[in-house]
Amino acid sequence: MSALYDSLAEYLAVRRALGYKLEGTERLLGQFLDYLDANGADQITVEHALAWAALPGRGRHWHAMRLGAVRGFARYLHEVDPRVEVPAADLLPDKSGRAVPYLYTDEQILALIEAASTLRIAHKTATFQTLFGLLAATGMRIGEALALDRADFDSDAGTLTVRNAKFGKSRELPLHPTTISALTRYLRRRDRPRPVGAAEALLLSSVGTRVLVADVQTSFRALRARAGILPRSAACRPTLHSLRHSFAVRTLLDAYRTDGDPASRVAVLSTYLGHVNPGKTYWYLHAAPELLELAGGRLERHLGDRR
Repeated sequence: MSALYDSLAEYLAVRRALGYKLEGTERLLGQFLDYLDANGADQITVEHALAWAALPGRGRHWHAMRLGAVRGFARYLHEVDPRVEVPAADLLPDKSGRAVPYLYTDEQILALIEAASTLRIAHKTATFQTLFGLLAATGMRIGEALALDRADFDSDAGTLTVRNAKFGKSRELPLHPTTISALTRYLRRRDRPRPVGAAEALLLSSVGTRVLVADVQTSFRALRARAGILPRSAACRPTLHSLRHSFAVRTLLDAYRTDGDPASRVAVLSTYLGHVNPGKTYWYLHAAPELLELAGGRLERHLGDRR
């Protein structure tokens, strides 16, 4: 079994050299190798992979994700050892599909920020209000926002630097003046705790540590209920990541309404969101009826001009 653990370390190193982070994949494959070890197996087989992937968990999507992690590792090993069995792509398929993005209105975002004022600790209130506003105003990922250090904010230049984000990429985000003012006020609060650790996080918990994603998710669920932000359907639920979708859609709506160039705005938006290519950005745009209406209107005018 030690050979498989060594091969896993090599596999992760190769993929990380290509820019992948793979924290979840490393955890899953480590658990799979522990499963093989407990069952006295020293080789990956389809039978073992299916048995492990289908262990009771969080449903079909979870099973498919677990088997997918094993499939990638097995495919890597199969190149040098044909005895390694690779699970077929149609085993435990993920048929759940992506959730429908929840697009927030401006009123809902303001209600969410206002709901944070009900938190008992004043600094925590300020932190969550700043976080929600920052996510809505920049469309950054929640992990990127919580990873920001104080030094990443340049109030003079009006920028935030997002470092080592997805695929190890970094980017600089120009900020709206209102966002700059909000961040400056937050950093100047007299009740800001003394930071714990070498690097001072931009968003600090009440005890001076970096804010944890799990804590944000727990508070967000309570605050969205207080704000009256309810699911629109079983497949369309308000999430923190939906603030990113909302930012992308608002950006394109602005391009249409100001008679700008939506096509060129997509390229700028893709860079701002930290996507590898504009194709990744279109997923954030396809589910907006208002956006489709404006695009359809422009198409009708274009066809009318041609006639």
